[in-house]
Amino acid sequence: MKTTDYVAKTLSSNGHIEWQAEEHDVWGELLTRQNGIIEQIACTEYLDGLAKLALPQDRIPQLSDIDAVLLKETGWRTAPVPALINFDKFFALLASKAFPVATFIRRREQMDYLQEPDIFHEIYGHCPLLTHPAFAHFTHTYGQAGLNATPEERVYLARLYWFTVEFGLLQTSQGLKIYGGGILSSPSECDYAMHSDAPKRSRFDLNQVLRTPYQIDVLQPQYFYLNSLDDLFDFTREQVMEMMYIAKREGLLSPL
Repeated sequence: MKTTDYVAKTLSSNGHIEWQAEEHDVWGELLTRQNGIIEQIACTEYLDGLAKLALPQDRIPQLSDIDAVLLKETGWRTAPVPALINFDKFFALLASKAFPVATFIRRREQMDYLQEPDIFHEIYGHCPLLTHPAFAHFTHTYGQAGLNATPEERVYLARLYWFTVEFGLLQTSQGLKIYGGGILSSPSECDYAMHSDAPKRSRFDLNQVLRTPYQIDVLQPQYFYLNSLDDLFDFTREQVMEMMYIAKREGLLSPL
């Protein structure tokens, strides 16, 4: 596992995290900036979830605030974790309907880009859609698929997560919209994914997704789009694993 120079905060006896004023300020600036960017490009399901969470601008929300909404809507909750966790922990949490949230926030000098996911990325990027039944179902199914997978199989599953939960697009009657949290929490990725002619945008195909390499430290050359988030209801653990075996047999596609 790669290392990080961020240290996650621990919860107090009452389940709260003590944040510094500068950390609250960074949260507020990130929130204000992204809200101004995503209004016209995020999918309706994400915006509806964001409204339900009612994220405060003047402070970093406590995880209990997020849990109250998620539990009511889909039975999910958050789970405080260090800056980085291993695959065993990651899949175990998702399989139990607990979404890992690293309890640190990026420093001001890294406002535009941070490789490891911080609390802003996890809460702002991902938690809104965990209020949506189809997205919540898919994320749970994904966790179940990875729970007992081999290390090699998890590499294939990582591609599925990357091109959906992190960098997924949605084809709507108003055109392409974003649902992937890796895009929605990044100003540069939002602009690139929606307006650049450089990346390839393909209709979602599970076999192709499982066989498509990706890099974490570049703007993405490839995106996949769904026609509806409700399509995520169609995924079962058995289907994902069966297609993964086919993808392994056919081999990886050439990287763009």
